[in-house]
Amino acid sequence: MKKGEVALLTISPEYALGSSESKQDLAVVPPNSTLYYELQLVSFDKEKESWDMNTPEKIEAAGKKKEEGNALFKAGKYTRASKRYDKAVKYINYDSAFSEEEKKKAKVLKFTCNLNNAACKLKLKDHKQAEKLCTKVLDLESTNVKALYRRAQAYIQLADLDLAEFDIKKALEIDPDNREVKLEYKILKEKIKEYNKKEAKFYGNMFAKMNKLELLDSNKSAANEGTHEHR
Repeated sequence: MKKGEVALLTISPEYALGSSESKQDLAVVPPNSTLYYELQLVSFDKEKESWDMNTPEKIEAAGKKKEEGNALFKAGKYTRASKRYDKAVKYINYDSAFSEEEKKKAKVLKFTCNLNNAACKLKLKDHKQAEKLCTKVLDLESTNVKALYRRAQAYIQLADLDLAEFDIKKALEIDPDNREVKLEYKILKEKIKEYNKKEAKFYGNMFAKMNKLELLDSNKSAANEGTHEHR
């Protein structure tokens, strides 16, 4: 919408007040009502670009985007939440002009946003991106249990079971009583068992075929020798 523009908004019952009656200030809205709103855009504030901000403004903006991302994640809107976390990190990615105190705040925000974004990516089944985000955190803090746990989840879905086991064992060394990590380890053990069964079946079939081929070859050789002797 442009400044001064008027729009008519139609909201169907499932996105409005649903099947229950609602008492508003000016009227009682019956069940299953379609709502109509007339909106006019009076004014708006354009969001500052990061290069126009000073360092405290960048940290504040990153914090706001993180909170917006958290609210969207709780509402199950993972794609939009992921974009908010990306935006938050962009505000504070280049921290050479930051004071030591600002660098500490920026580091915590980066960690949190990358970890939360990894959770979004797992929900969206973008496991490769989830693994990359967790690795960014672990490159700076190798003992971060949440990052190890979420990266292990990504590795399991990517069928990198050895890497997943390495991360889970490391997470359990750091936090032996972590319930979520223990549950993920159970899932991983089942996956490994399943993989080993499939592998055993594959090699069993392969060896059976090889034996069959060897038997056919030996039968052919015997038949050829018999023909040669008969002649």
